Amino acid sequence: MAQKQVLLIGIDPAFVNFSRTSGRTAEQVSAAGNSAQERLGALGYAVQNCLVDLGATAEALVLQALAQQTFDCILIGAGIRALPENTALFEKIINAVHQHAPAAKLCSNTHPNDTVEAVLRWG
Repeated sequence: MAQKQVLLIGIDPAFVNFSRTSGRTAEQVSAAGNSAQERLGALGYAVQNCLVDLGATAEALVLQALAQQTFDCILIGAGIRALPENTALFEKIINAVHQHAPAAKLCSNTHPNDTVEAVLRWG
């Protein structure tokens, strides 16, 4: 059985203003992402991270990832989806995914630590 291909799309922690968040740091978010990737790999998933900026090149990076691989499941992180200031960024990314990966299941986390559970629901 072939490995399921998973794309995790999130904002690169280097671009996040953590002074407005609930005590998280760039290091904690990065560690949670690395942990999710390791856990999913141990469960038999092939995982690719796509860390984007706040808009200048985000859509192009997502399109590049979608062109390189067919994904079974795509997660768009809460930092993109849930923050009102990222609404236009979310729309660009979701429309790119919709157009270039229409067969992929979509999933959503609520914070970096529940990424694995989100993928397991749909991947």
